[in-house]
Amino acid sequence: MSAETPAETPIRDAATVVVLDRHASAGPSVLMGQRGAAAVFMPSKYVFPGGAVDAADAAARLGAGPGPETAARLAAEPRPGVASDPHALAAAALRELAEETGLLTGQPGAAPEGWDHYAGAGLAPDASALIYLFRAITPPGRPRRFDARFLLLDAEHLHGDRHDFAGACDELSHLHWVPLAEARALDLPFITEVVLAELAGIIARAGGGPLRAPESVPFFDNRDANPRFMRIG
Repeated sequence: MSAETPAETPIRDAATVVVLDRHASAGPSVLMGQRGAAAVFMPSKYVFPGGAVDAADAAARLGAGPGPETAARLAAEPRPGVASDPHALAAAALRELAEETGLLTGQPGAAPEGWDHYAGAGLAPDASALIYLFRAITPPGRPRRFDARFLLLDAEHLHGDRHDFAGACDELSHLHWVPLAEARALDLPFITEVVLAELAGIIARAGGGPLRAPESVPFFDNRDANPRFMRIG
């Protein structure tokens, strides 16, 4: 069998968490880290925590799953022949957040098997506060391709000290809360810049009140050579 070419790279489901601290002293801030210079996908770029959905995420026992609106939108517009699993996407988002940053959001209870961060804290992961913010599929020709769903989480739902990254793995370096006013000065993937613009709109609409889901979710669909933009909602 010939070696896989970039154009043949399969698309994997992925979930990314945009954690927002609206009350930071430097103004509304998001949690970001830098990928390694040797990483195959987006080397040296600053990104939000996240990663690919694992097979075990579909069966992970959560204290609470995504809310009805978020779940319905996550299930919408599936790729042909690939069902969108809202539970698996939400579980992957919280699992990746815990692994890459050590930060947790949950309620007292039993952790899913293998979720050591949650087990150590005596918490069951809670996905009910996740807000579906954005979706993008990596264009053809890249060494890794993902159907990435960006999920927003208010830092008020984090358990413990939001500045304590002692439990983080080494996948992301320079983990820190970045003021939105300074984020665009970092070396960012293009799609991250677009997500930050969408986030600014949500913050403005919320005012001092709770964060609310957007009227529709922007979707950059680059699954083939004919990209399209649409909105889910």
